[in-house]
Amino acid sequence: MKLYFELLKMPVFTVEDVDAFYNNKDSARSAIKRLRKEGMVEKIRNNMYTCISGETGAPVADRFQIASHITPTSYISHHTAMEYYGITDQVFYDVYVSSETSFRDFTFDGYTYRYIASKNPEGIENPPYSGGIAVTDMERTIVDSIKDMDKIAGIEEVVQDIESVQRMQEKRLLKYLELYQNQFLYQKLGYLLWEHKEKMGLSNDFFESCKKQIGKSKRYLTRNQEGGRYDDIWKLIVPIELHDMKNGGMIDADI
Repeated sequence: MKLYFELLKMPVFTVEDVDAFYNNKDSARSAIKRLRKEGMVEKIRNNMYTCISGETGAPVADRFQIASHITPTSYISHHTAMEYYGITDQVFYDVYVSSETSFRDFTFDGYTYRYIASKNPEGIENPPYSGGIAVTDMERTIVDSIKDMDKIAGIEEVVQDIESVQRMQEKRLLKYLELYQNQFLYQKLGYLLWEHKEKMGLSNDFFESCKKQIGKSKRYLTRNQEGGRYDDIWKLIVPIELHDMKNGGMIDADI
């Protein structure tokens, strides 16, 4: 029982963590097996465990803590980071986990943890008293969400998230944009943030910096888009009803 109370201090733990109390791997494994049999510990995946709360009967670790402990370099990103910051009140049952080390997607306690290759080590924060959570800062979360919106949350969700975001640090945004070196990303981000520039505290200089990077390419804002309105500033063909795409119509775009 004493071991259980010690493990409660760690939302997520491994055999190696338990071995610190025994200095014997076999004894550590036996202790975990015993606690699992008693319903006090649950296995998340290979060599990854969490305690079961005696009060609620639910896992002690939440999805954000679990995601942050899957690999030594894992952190929550994209829509899951938006959820962590309280930007969206819609709960997704896919948890997006960026990591330098790959892992197979897995499901635990109703959530599916999905691997995203991490190609950028910048902008990752470890909030104090969070139980070891690692999460992209708000600026990196915005950049990543727009970059991968066709792969993950979709444009409707990304637009809704952007509308709920307040102040942004434009130096951070520009730093992450520069790290990705993606002309299309400058176009998409510039277009989607423009109408929110006052609320976000973004200067005209910020958008001028974005415009200088977009080149001459004309692109559709989203994948599988069949028509729309051409925006000459950002050289994008955008859905006519951007904020109500499910009910809005399209027209042919001449480019």
